[in-house]
Amino acid sequence: MGALSIRNVRKSYGPVEILKGIDIEVENGEFLILVGPSGCGKSTLLSMIAGLDTPTTGTIHIADRDVTYALPKDRDIAMVFQSYALYPNMNVGQNIAFGLEMRNVPKAQREEAIQRVSKMLQIGHLLDRKPGQLSGGQRQRVAMGRALARNPKLFLFDEPLSNLDAKLRVEMRAEIKLLHQRTKTTTVYVTHDQVEAMTLGDRIAVMRDGLVQQFGTPDDIYSRPATRFVAEFIGSPAMNIIDSQRASDGLAAQGVALLLNDAQRGALQAANAAGISYGLRPESLSFAEQGLPGTISMLEPTGPETYAMVDTAVGKLTARVAGKVHQHVGDNVHLRWQPEDAHLFDAKSEQRVVG
Repeated sequence: MGALSIRNVRKSYGPVEILKGIDIEVENGEFLILVGPSGCGKSTLLSMIAGLDTPTTGTIHIADRDVTYALPKDRDIAMVFQSYALYPNMNVGQNIAFGLEMRNVPKAQREEAIQRVSKMLQIGHLLDRKPGQLSGGQRQRVAMGRALARNPKLFLFDEPLSNLDAKLRVEMRAEIKLLHQRTKTTTVYVTHDQVEAMTLGDRIAVMRDGLVQQFGTPDDIYSRPATRFVAEFIGSPAMNIIDSQRASDGLAAQGVALLLNDAQRGALQAANAAGISYGLRPESLSFAEQGLPGTISMLEPTGPETYAMVDTAVGKLTARVAGKVHQHVGDNVHLRWQPEDAHLFDAKSEQRVVG
C-alpha cells in the first residue's frame, strides 16, 4: 500500500450519489491531480481525504493507516484552501506557526519552522505584515508556508490558484512544482484547469459524474485518452471530433472518406461499432496543397502559433499552426493529417477503440 489508498469510495447525500466507486493508489512522494468539471466530485473526494466528510462506503488509508473515520487532526495532513484561510489579526509569522502552536510545539522549533519556510517561499521580509497588507500571491505563499511548517505525510491543495490573475497563476504554479521537488511530500491537488493538471501532476485522475474516467500520467492522458470525454477535456484547443460511420473501405463522414491505417482498420473490425467518433488534435492538422478542402472562418494569433478554424464538409475543425499564417479569413485551404494521429472512440459507449 502506498502513501494514499482510496478503495471503492462512494458518497451519497440522500438519494443523490456524488461519488460512485473511486479506486486510487498514490505512491510515496507522488503528485496526484484530481481534475474535472464543476460537479464531478473532485472536491468531495478531497474533503473525505482531509476528514471534513466521510464516505458512505469504502475506505481511505494514509501511510498504511485506516483513516476513513479519523478526525482531521489525527490524519497528519496539511491543507491549502482556495480562500487562503489566513487569520486577519495575526501577522505572517504567526499565521505560519499557528498550527504548530496548537500542537504545543516548543517556541524554538516554531521559530525555526518560520525561518525555514519563509526562506523557501521568499517571504522573510513579510513576516511582520498582516494578511490585509499582502497581495493575492503573497497570501497564497503564506497559506502554503503554514502547510509546509508542519512537515505532514500528505499535502492537500483545493484549487489554490483560482483567485489569482493569469500571470500570477503561472508563477505560483511553478512555485508549487519547485516546492514539491524540494520536499518530496505526497500531494493531492484539486483543479478544474487542465493546464495545471498537465504541468503539475505525476499522475492525473480525470473525473466526471462521480467516476474516474482515466487515471494515468499526463502523457497517457493526452496521447491515449480512454474516453471521448477525456479527449475533449484535456488539451487546448480541444480535440476535433468528427462523427463518422462504418463504410466498405473504413470510415466516412458526410460522404468524405477518413484516413485509416491497417492497424486501425483491424481494430475497427474487432470492435464491431457502427458509429465512430474520429478525433484529431489541432496540432495534427496542417495546411497543404491537397487534403480535406475548407474555408477559414476565424484566425486566432497567439504569437508563437495561430489557431485557425476551418469550415469543412465534416464540420468545423481547428488547426494549431506554428507561427503566423499567410492566409486570411475567407480563404480556401486544404487540411492534411496522418492516419496514426487519429483517435477513434465508439460513438455509443464513448470508449476508446484505437488510435
